[in-house]
Amino acid sequence: MFKYKQKPDGSPVSGSPFAENDVPADWATPGVPAASPMPAEESYFGGETPAASPFDMGMGGTAPATTRNVLNYDVSVVGTLRFTDDLLVDGSVEGEIMSDGELTVGANASIQAGEKNKVAVRTQSAIIHGKVVGDIVVTDRVVLASTAELVGDVTAAKISIEEGAVFVGMCRVGTPAVAPMPAAPAPAKKSSGRASKSADANLLG
Repeated sequence: MFKYKQKPDGSPVSGSPFAENDVPADWATPGVPAASPMPAEESYFGGETPAASPFDMGMGGTAPATTRNVLNYDVSVVGTLRFTDDLLVDGSVEGEIMSDGELTVGANASIQAGEKNKVAVRTQSAIIHGKVVGDIVVTDRVVLASTAELVGDVTAAKISIEEGAVFVGMCRVGTPAVAPMPAAPAPAKKSSGRASKSADANLLG
């Protein structure tokens, strides 16, 4: 059933059976304020934030607690690379990467130690998905994913190697509870004084 409205002079006006706010402002009921439109800056979904970028997410899909720097695949660095927070490298680096944070080497990344240094990575921890040529020295852990290719030695407290990873080098993991025994000193050679005297006596006799 249609609902009818009345103009201020009392004459009926046919209105929408569904909408109540389609009446011109000068026909509105006196004393009742017109509904204000939704502000443009408010979100339709109650102010929900947009989805986070994949580069802002951690390995498990959750936002990391610390800031993560990103070196994209089209960036190339020659020299020593230092960073403070976590770093994701997906480009190429020729030199040494140094930090007290966590380094993630992406699948497209290529890390190679420079000519003057043998160590390619010296950080707190490292997660390798790409290629690294050079030694890795970390204080915590090294993770070699299934797509990783590492040619170099590893020194770490912990190491994890997934099936399919390529690792060519030596590995020194953990801290021994017992200190290694020092090498035994070489025995001192005995003096050959008597033999020399005997030889001299024979020559004189």
